[in-house]
Amino acid sequence: MGTSEKFKMNSPVQRLVGSLPAIGIRPVIDGRRQGVRESLENQTMNMAKSVAGFLSDNLRHSNGLPVKCIIADTTIGRVAEAAQCAEKFARKGIGVSITVTPCWCYGTEVMDSDPLIPKAIWGFNGTERPGAVYLAAALAGYAQKGLPAFGIYGRDVQDSDDTVIPDDVREKLLKFAKAGLAVSEMKNKSYISMGSVSMGIAGSAIDHAFFADYLGMRTESVDMSEFTRRIERKIYDEEEFKYALEWVKKYCKEGDDLNLPENQVTRERKDYEWETVVKMTMIARDMMIGNPKLADLGFGEEAAGFNALISGFQGQRQWTDHFPNGDFMEAMLNSSFDWNGIRQPFLVATENDTLNGVSMAFGNLLTDTAQIFSDVRTFWSPDAVKRVTGKELTGKASGGIIHLINSGSTTLDATGRMKYGDQPVMKPFWDITDEDVQACLDSTVWSPADQGYFRGGGFSSNFNTEAEMPVTMCRVNIVKGLGPVLQIAEGYTVVLDREVHRILDKRTNPTWPTTWFVPELTGEGAFTDVYSVMANWGANHGAISYGHIGDKLITLASMLRIPVNMHNVSANRIFRPASWSMFGTKNQEGADFRACKNYGPLYG
Repeated sequence: MGTSEKFKMNSPVQRLVGSLPAIGIRPVIDGRRQGVRESLENQTMNMAKSVAGFLSDNLRHSNGLPVKCIIADTTIGRVAEAAQCAEKFARKGIGVSITVTPCWCYGTEVMDSDPLIPKAIWGFNGTERPGAVYLAAALAGYAQKGLPAFGIYGRDVQDSDDTVIPDDVREKLLKFAKAGLAVSEMKNKSYISMGSVSMGIAGSAIDHAFFADYLGMRTESVDMSEFTRRIERKIYDEEEFKYALEWVKKYCKEGDDLNLPENQVTRERKDYEWETVVKMTMIARDMMIGNPKLADLGFGEEAAGFNALISGFQGQRQWTDHFPNGDFMEAMLNSSFDWNGIRQPFLVATENDTLNGVSMAFGNLLTDTAQIFSDVRTFWSPDAVKRVTGKELTGKASGGIIHLINSGSTTLDATGRMKYGDQPVMKPFWDITDEDVQACLDSTVWSPADQGYFRGGGFSSNFNTEAEMPVTMCRVNIVKGLGPVLQIAEGYTVVLDREVHRILDKRTNPTWPTTWFVPELTGEGAFTDVYSVMANWGANHGAISYGHIGDKLITLASMLRIPVNMHNVSANRIFRPASWSMFGTKNQEGADFRACKNYGPLYG
C-alpha cells in the first residue's frame, strides 16, 4: 500500500504454514441391502449435502477464508466404507467430523474412530426410521471406547422428506463446528515468547507441557535483544517503514505529555521513540509470520518467521527501563488494521502472559474478531463511587463495575466506534469499513509513556470504550496438581457519566485505555454480585471478546479437556460431549472436572 491510499481492505490470506482444516461429513446408513439401504440412499446423502451447504454458508476461518466441507464418496453402511471415508478424510486434511443419519446403522462398524478429531453425530428425529436409536447406540459406543462425541438430536419430530435443518440443530452444528475448527487450527502452530518472565508474573513463565499436551502447539522463544539486532542491522523492510511512519504521523494523534516537566523528554527523543516503536511493530509481526521481503535483503533465516498464532512480549522491565515500551506495537498488532490496511488481527500478549494469550486465541478463533487484553484492575462498589465522585452509578452499572485497563496495549477495535447500523460492535476484519477505522483512530490518542513505569519512553494507546456492548471475559489458569482450568464471565461494557469516568480513571493512570465492565449476575456462587466475580478471578489479566460466547468457550474447553471452574452461562446453552452426563447430571461443574480428568489432555 502506498500513502495515497487510505484504509485498503486486504483480501483474506493464509499467513501461517499448514493447510486449513476442513469439516468432514459422514452420511451413515443401514447396511441391509435388497431394499432397506437402497430406499435410504438419497435421503441420507441429501442430509449430508444439506449440512455441508449450511456450514459452508455460515462459517469462515478467522483469516476470512471460506470453510470447506468434504463429504464421504458414498454413504457408509459397513466397516470397509468407514475405512474408505477415513482414508479420504486423511488426504483432505479433515479437522472436524460430523456424522449424519436418518436411520438405524451398525454402530461401531460405521463410527469415526480417530481420537484426535472432534466428532459429532446428528441423528434425524423422524418416526419412519430410527435415526435417534442409532444416535443413542453410537454415543454409547463412543463412551465405551473412550472417544468423546457430541450428540445432536432435534427437539421436534420431522417428516422423512423434510430437508430443513431445525433451528436447534443449526445452533449445535455451528457451535460444534466452530469450536472443532479452533482445536484444529491451533494444532502445530506456535506461541513465540519475545523475552521471558515479566515482573514475576506466573503466566509469563511458559508451560511447555500445557501447550503441547492440551493445544498441540509448539513453544518458541527469542531474547528481546533480537529487536535491537534487527533494528541496528536493518533487518526489516525499509520501504515499508517509510510509509508506515508517514501513516502513523497522519493518523495516530500524540497526546499530552502528563509527566512532570523535569521528566519530559525532548521532541527529538520522542521522534526517535516513534521510529523505534514502528520498527518494533514490523519486527514482531515478521517474527510471528515471516516476511519474504527479508529474503530479498539477504536475511533468509529471518524471512521464515516462527509460524506463530500467538506471541507475547515481556517488555517490563529489562526492555522498558531502557528502550521505548511495547504498547504501540501490541495495540497496533492486536487491532484489525494498520498502515497496510484492514487485515486479520494478530494476537500479542502483554507482559508475555502466555495464558492470557491462549485465552485471546480462544476468543479470536471462535468469533473472528480482535481481542481485548486488560488488567482486571479494580472493583468499584456503588458506595465507593459515590464517596469518590459524589455521583451514583446507574443502569447496568448500578451494582458496581470492574475497571479493565492495561498499559496501552488494548486493540483499537475496543473503542466501541465500529457500527452495524446504529449498534456499536467489534467486527470480523472483512466487515470493517473505512469509517470504522477512522472512528477508532479518531477516538484514540497516544500518550507519551509514564516515566515512572517506562523509563525508556514510548507511547500508550489512550481511549475509553464509550459504548454498551455484550462481551465475554475469559482466562486460562494453571493449578498445580489439577492442571489448566478456564473461567468465563459474560457481561457488558458500560458507559459512565463523563465526570465519574474522569475521576475514577485518573486514580489509576489516565494515559491508558479503559473499558468499564459489568458481568451478568446469577445471584449465587462467583456471580452473587460484581464483587464476587472480581474476588474469584484467578489472575491479574483477562481476555475480552465481543459477544456472549461463554457457551462456545465451554464447548471448546470440553474438546481440549480443560474444565471450566467458573461461568455464568445458562444450562440450556451448554453443549458438551454426550459422555459428560455419565459423570453426573445434577452438578454439571463437578461432572466437567471428572470427565476432563478421566479423558486427560487431548494430545497428552
